[in-house]
Amino acid sequence: MAVSSVTTNVPTGKYDLGEEMCPYRLVLEHVTSRWGVLVLIELLDRPYRFSELRRAIGRVSEKMLTQTLQTLERDGLVHRDAKPVIPPRVDYSLTDLGREAAEQVRALAMWTAERMGEVEKAREAYDVAKTAGAGARAGAGVAKARP
Repeated sequence: MAVSSVTTNVPTGKYDLGEEMCPYRLVLEHVTSRWGVLVLIELLDRPYRFSELRRAIGRVSEKMLTQTLQTLERDGLVHRDAKPVIPPRVDYSLTDLGREAAEQVRALAMWTAERMGEVEKAREAYDVAKTAGAGARAGAGVAKARP
């Protein structure tokens, strides 16, 4: 039996090209992921052993940290140095490429921290406007229901 390919009329944007045509999107997702950001920023200071890094980041499972480190290592951003000693010792550090990415991510994190007051004000204004708008719409609905 032949399998037919189905095409859709869903418009694609410049970022909807798939990994084959747009490989940087996947790297961007790795670098800016929840744990990727924290790993990169933390490793800017110094190399870490796995358990040290996990404690420094906090609230990350062993599985997620392992996956994040493997992904960043595959992308050439993190270097894994396994020392042949007993007990085994593995250190993680940034490559030159990883350091460059981490500095960019840290700059964004610092900008966020510096602008958090403005973000909070914008959120409050948005919430007030949404609440007022919802109240006006609800009131209009009640007014229409009356004869």
